Amino acid sequence: MSEQLKVPTMAEFMAEGKQPEILFWVGSAGSYDDRAKKITKAFVKILNKAKVDFAVLGTEESNTGDLAKRAGNEFLFQMQAMMNIEVLNAYDIKRIVTCDPHSYNCLKNEYPSLGGKYEVIHHTQYIKELFNNGRLAVTGDTYKGKRITFHDPCYLGRANSEYDAPRDVLKKTNANLVEMKRHKSTALCCGAGGAQMFKEPEKGDMDINILRTQDALETQPDIIATGCPYCNTMMSDGVKFNEKEESIKVLDIAELIANS
Repeated sequence: MSEQLKVPTMAEFMAEGKQPEILFWVGSAGSYDDRAKKITKAFVKILNKAKVDFAVLGTEESNTGDLAKRAGNEFLFQMQAMMNIEVLNAYDIKRIVTCDPHSYNCLKNEYPSLGGKYEVIHHTQYIKELFNNGRLAVTGDTYKGKRITFHDPCYLGRANSEYDAPRDVLKKTNANLVEMKRHKSTALCCGAGGAQMFKEPEKGDMDINILRTQDALETQPDIIATGCPYCNTMMSDGVKFNEKEESIKVLDIAELIANS
C-alpha cells in the first residue's frame, strides 16, 4: 500500500491523556481474514480522509464472543465479553464503530446486561454521518452508471432495523441502485450467520449462499455491495460458483466509498 494509513491505539491516546472521537472495533474477520482486511483498510482510509480522531484497541481487542453465544456456548461468550468490557470501561469508551454487524449487534444489544454500555454504530451509519456533517464528499464518477445491488446483512437489517444508512451511502456513488426481490425486511441470509460460517451445510438441494447469489444475479449487477465481512465471503463464493467473478465484483460499502 503506497499511502501510509494512520491507525493509533487506545493505549497511545491514553498516554497522551486524550480521548478519541470513536473507538474502531476491528473484529476478528477484519483482523485476520485476508479479504476482510481490505475492508478494514478501506474504512481506515475513509477515517483518515475525514480527519476523524479514532483509535483501535489493537492487541487488547478480543473476539466479542458472538460466535460462541450463537453456537450455544454461553459460558465462553460471557468470559470473552467480560474481558472486553473491562478493557473498554477502563478506557472510558463512549462510541464504538465497527464494520462487522455481528460485533455491532453483540456490543449494542448483549453487552449492556453485562455492564458494557456504549453507543454502538455500524460503519455504514458512521459514513453517512460523515457525509451529513460535510466531513466527507465523493469526488469523481468512479461508479456512475454502474448497477449496484445491496445485500442486507441479517444483523444490521432484520435484527436492528437499519436499512437506510447503507442505501443512503451507496446513493452518494451516483451508481444505479437495483434492489433484489428479497430485500430489506424480507432479505435472505447469506448463510454465514449464527456461526454457520464455520461448519459444513446440512443436506439439501442448494447452499444458502448460492441461492442468495442467484437473487443478486437476477438484478444483473456490475457490483454486489455488502456491509459485513461474512456476507462478503459468502457472496464472493456464490459469484465464483456461478463463474461470474470476471464480470461481477463483490465490494463492501467502505471499499466503494474509499474508491470514490
